[in-house]
Amino acid sequence: MSSEEAPSTDLITLTRHVLSDQLRLGSAATGDLTLLLTAIQVTSKFIATNVRKARLINLVGLAGETNVQGEEQKKLDVLSNDIMVNALRASGKTAVLVSEELEDAIIIEEKQRGKYCVVFDPLDGSSNIDAGVNIGTIFGIYRVHCLTTCRTIQRPDSSGTVEDVLRPGSEMVAAGYTMYGSSANLVLSTGSGVNGYTLDASLGEFILTHPNITIPSRGKIYSFNEGNSMYFYPPVTAYLKAIKYPAPPKTPYSARYIGSMVADVHRTLLYGGIFGYPNDKKSKSGKLRLLYEAFPMAFLTEQAGGIATTGTKRILDIIPTSIHERCSVFLGSRDDVQDVMKFYKEVSSDS
Repeated sequence: MSSEEAPSTDLITLTRHVLSDQLRLGSAATGDLTLLLTAIQVTSKFIATNVRKARLINLVGLAGETNVQGEEQKKLDVLSNDIMVNALRASGKTAVLVSEELEDAIIIEEKQRGKYCVVFDPLDGSSNIDAGVNIGTIFGIYRVHCLTTCRTIQRPDSSGTVEDVLRPGSEMVAAGYTMYGSSANLVLSTGSGVNGYTLDASLGEFILTHPNITIPSRGKIYSFNEGNSMYFYPPVTAYLKAIKYPAPPKTPYSARYIGSMVADVHRTLLYGGIFGYPNDKKSKSGKLRLLYEAFPMAFLTEQAGGIATTGTKRILDIIPTSIHERCSVFLGSRDDVQDVMKFYKEVSSDS
């Protein structure tokens, strides 16, 4: 077998990669975050398996309930939430869990309590399950409040309360998502760049396949739900007109909208361009949830060299007031997102 045909024998798995980061940090690392990320890996593998065989084991369809957002829950939504809650609690490394599917935060009982809080959307884009469209799990991780790390509220060390997650996204220590489609891809940042891993089903391991993901400074793709165009505010309408009908020699942007945030953001991270889900006259606070959708994706975007904004302010600077709060989102290539921000500034200066 030639060297070109021979498979690599030096596989960099997600666990190995995270452990190497831990070794690099030396005595500052306790290993707790590594163990927590291992638990998230396991949930991703479990959910990926169930997504693949959902039709065969009758997991497609409605569960007969609605979640806290007023959205109809799919059977896989409920299962994915249960998988994540159980695995994160069993890890012994979490203190507070916040899920899109649950009205209230879960405060972990003392005997299993750890130092981290995890906010997550267990199955983003689940309305697309029946059509076989890519869906995914989104997560963000905070350390519980302590005087040495908290920059927003000076208070005694916390044993885990909802206040520990009502903090700016900039205080997350890690964020990521797993996308379930033709392959299962886990994209992760622990605050020093973004890396992507692909699940090798034969090994049962996530293998590093996209090291050091960097968003191009400008792209040629825009991703907006233009079905809401009649509700858009003037800055968004003006921006979309500018990229669809540019003055020569510029050429129009291509439209790509999947309707699953994980899939749309994944493409934006790899190819550049802009993803937008703005607030509008119908959804005045926006549609995407700040804590477990906007924050993790903004964290990844900035770590990859892009920008994430509401149009007027940096997403990661927002201080949440409730766990299911919503916000406007624009994220992607630096130059593209800055273009949107210019339109917001122009409208603000005109008024």
